[in-house]
Amino acid sequence: QVPLVESGGGLVQAGGSLRPSCVASGLTFSRYAMGWFRQAPGKEREFVAAISRGSTRTYYADSVKGRFTISRDNAKNTLYLQMNSLKPEDTGIYYCAADWNSSDDLVRGEFDYWGQGTQVTVSS
Repeated sequence: QVPLVESGGGLVQAGGSLRPSCVASGLTFSRYAMGWFRQAPGKEREFVAAISRGSTRTYYADSVKGRFTISRDNAKNTLYLQMNSLKPEDTGIYYCAADWNSSDDLVRGEFDYWGQGTQVTVSS
């Protein structure tokens, strides 16, 4: 059973916003650094954002800085990604991931668990 389940993707026009979320079950959410990755058609998976266990540190890919905000609610076992000013190049499947070690691992593309993904499509 996959312990991470994403939702909240969808179709939006360029300039719009979406807020996908990821619910964790079967693992102690507060003990894991969390992150988001995405994969566009025909491209490799790429890092988007990461957040430390206590939300004290966040990291972003240069392509999303200033537009996306990662956050988490440890009481609800939920990870969020607020995406504003969306561009067509943001289109892809967005995956959440969990890493026992640190958010630095997520930035390097390393993680212990990942979900099934949620589709985000941005039309021009």
